Amino acid sequence: MSDIPTELKYTKSHEWAAKDEEDLITIGITHHAQKLLGDVVFIELPEVGIQIHSGEEFGVIESVKAASDLYSPLSGEVVAVNEQLAAQPALINQDPYHEGWFIKVRPDDVDEWDELMDADEYADKIEADGA
Repeated sequence: MSDIPTELKYTKSHEWAAKDEEDLITIGITHHAQKLLGDVVFIELPEVGIQIHSGEEFGVIESVKAASDLYSPLSGEVVAVNEQLAAQPALINQDPYHEGWFIKVRPDDVDEWDELMDADEYADKIEADGA
């Protein structure tokens, strides 16, 4: 699947995670997820300073088709929120891996990032789901 960036890590619930040189983790949803959702019309994200926990809900995304919870791939403190998404939720459909990112997190344990699925594992998961 050419639309799955190999430098990112993935969750079973279709979130992606990118680690920068300062070990901050950027989180968003995959191209596959936004395609299934359809046109995104609203997103609810946590505030900066909030502690989020691996596998737990940190926000909600609504599309013309459905509303879905967003799950954190790791635990840590939210240090940035993509404020553009409040006014332009369609950025998630247009560019889910760059302009459509959700939050940046300072992880409690950066090794949690290594435990997420790589691009090949995520592609296998999508295929197994019948997508």
